[in-house]
Amino acid sequence: QVSLVESGGGLVQAGGSLRLSCAASGRTVSSFSMGWFRQAPGKEREFVVVVSRSGANTYYADSVKGRFTISRDNAKNTVYLAMNSLKPEDTAIYYCAASVLLGLPVRRVDYDSWGQGTQVTVSS
Repeated sequence: QVSLVESGGGLVQAGGSLRLSCAASGRTVSSFSMGWFRQAPGKEREFVVVVSRSGANTYYADSVKGRFTISRDNAKNTVYLAMNSLKPEDTAIYYCAASVLLGLPVRRVDYDSWGQGTQVTVSS
């Protein structure tokens, strides 16, 4: 397993931007497919985006496609989520997660390690 710590959340107005970071320790992130999930109050935790081990491939949920961008810096052992054109419905706790599976896993059960989450609140 790997330890993950998210940061960068906060309060932003609709249309604004935030960049989340996920810093890993214990193992190098290059060993994992890395994903972001989010959980809004009263809702299930949902998939947002995943990036492959090399960073060459990504897969986005339809709800964020074209607005969010995932990237990874294996040298810094960090994964990022750039969020633009934020909407109130993007309000949630955002979690970083690591999977030992190859490819682009999208299910919660595919992930072995989770961060503690960072709150993102988008006001209208």
